[in-house]
Amino acid sequence: MHSQFETPPLRADSKRRRNWTELDVAAVLHNLEVAQRRCGVHTPSVMAVVKADGYGHGAGRMAAALAGKVHSFGVACVGEAEALRATGVRETIYLLSPTLPGERKRVVEGGFRPAISTAAEAQAFDEIARTNGSRLPVQWVLDTGMGRMGTLPADLESMTRGWGQWTHLELESIASHFPSADEDLEFTTAQAAEFRQTVALLRQQGLAPRLVHLANSAGLQGWPLPQGEIVRVGLVLYGVAPVSEFQSELQPALTWKTQISLVREVPADWGISYGRTHVTKRPTLVATLAAGYADGYLRHLSNKEAEVLIHGQRCPVLGRITMDQMMADVSHLSTAPTPGTEVVLLGRQGKETITAVELARKASTIPWEIFTSIRC
Repeated sequence: MHSQFETPPLRADSKRRRNWTELDVAAVLHNLEVAQRRCGVHTPSVMAVVKADGYGHGAGRMAAALAGKVHSFGVACVGEAEALRATGVRETIYLLSPTLPGERKRVVEGGFRPAISTAAEAQAFDEIARTNGSRLPVQWVLDTGMGRMGTLPADLESMTRGWGQWTHLELESIASHFPSADEDLEFTTAQAAEFRQTVALLRQQGLAPRLVHLANSAGLQGWPLPQGEIVRVGLVLYGVAPVSEFQSELQPALTWKTQISLVREVPADWGISYGRTHVTKRPTLVATLAAGYADGYLRHLSNKEAEVLIHGQRCPVLGRITMDQMMADVSHLSTAPTPGTEVVLLGRQGKETITAVELARKASTIPWEIFTSIRC
């Protein structure tokens, strides 16, 4: 059974927002347990990926729920790392994207783990660490097919020689990333094998990283993991399975709510919202909701059979989503709602649930975008 939903602390803009999210901590811990179980006894632990404000769930709330239960946290940039550390996080924080030149000193001073792709990056961090009088643990990223960052195969030899020169850097980990673990079995199998062979070769050449991390949430659900590898778990922690056959094992952790601001009966042949893309066919009881695309409810959901939950029932969204308001048909409800009635945009109310997967399908996007678009 889930714990009581927790209301988040006020954020800087929360006094002007009329929608909010609630995090089910018990669901997060359940999903972590599923991830750890799939890792197997040979894999020591999980890196919890909480970039983009914890995929819209609140990085601070996620960190509080996972404190002491994961190996480390992964974020996108130094600003996110600093904000996370300010919440009291003691675990190691990894940066999962390249660091801008102007951010490097803050990375060294904060003791965060930067991702190194090139000799120029490594040299720059080495010089800053030397000036700072410190030794900086880093992660070396290999590009094995993602094409986003990392050392390319042609540059492996020169980078390998370089690690002996960067005396103020500690090669703590070697990493790579799956681009299509949920789509391309053949490529991913070959990619994983090549990466692990490369790591073994680098170790034979004298490099001794303590950690290796390759698998993401999709990789966790599809491939065996060798002893000693850490898994970067993102979407699975939030209750969504990149590989749909595993969805039944997970529990959605987020509920996104707003309220009704106005209820009116409009006549037949009455246009709803901009462009009159929806025109009523009968007298219709319409509720205006205090949320729109500026709050993260995607405009692409306009006229796509999107629904919200009111009084535990699905209510169709009518017409185009506007900047800060949207409309829903509540004619079929046995008890008419009133201004102030709570509305679920994403999550569970009564026996009904609207998932990120459902909204993503209707908006022709992915669950990641549904989560990270939320602004409240």
